[in-house]
Amino acid sequence: MIYLITGGERSGKSSYAQHLALQLSDSPIYVATARKWDSDFQNRIDRHQQERDERWTNTEKEKFLSEIDFSGKIALIDCVTLWLTNFFVDNNNDVNLSLEEAKKEFLLIANQESATLIIVTNEIGMGVHAATEIGRKFTELQGWMNQFLASKADEVILMVSGIPVKIKGENSKI
Repeated sequence: MIYLITGGERSGKSSYAQHLALQLSDSPIYVATARKWDSDFQNRIDRHQQERDERWTNTEKEKFLSEIDFSGKIALIDCVTLWLTNFFVDNNNDVNLSLEEAKKEFLLIANQESATLIIVTNEIGMGVHAATEIGRKFTELQGWMNQFLASKADEVILMVSGIPVKIKGENSKI
């Protein structure tokens, strides 16, 4: 089962995804994809870690999610935007190569036996038009990856001002 939780910045995506994971399991896995770019980002990571209690198994994996055994487990992957950033930076802003590598990694984890994945992503293309070429390229990468993930997901939830809106799927836990 694959859940995709999408929305804008501070729309409630992570909180909703964590609540869903705890509805589905007493001991979910939390996969953080962030690189620690600076002290402000470290503070954000620390805040997110404080939101999770002892029921969670926390794992940090910047790119190669397929190295994690998700078989038979409930896993929350937070988030696609940061994960894609790692591919984008490492591939010198090559959108096509980054998209190809991210899709390959996703398919490797999606095909693990009896895995339930809750994936958090951002709708960055719904905001202000990026002022730089690199920003526009990343927005394209994010949009194409979101479309790919949504096509593979069983359920897609759009978070709007903290309210979950089901946009795909029948058996939502909303």
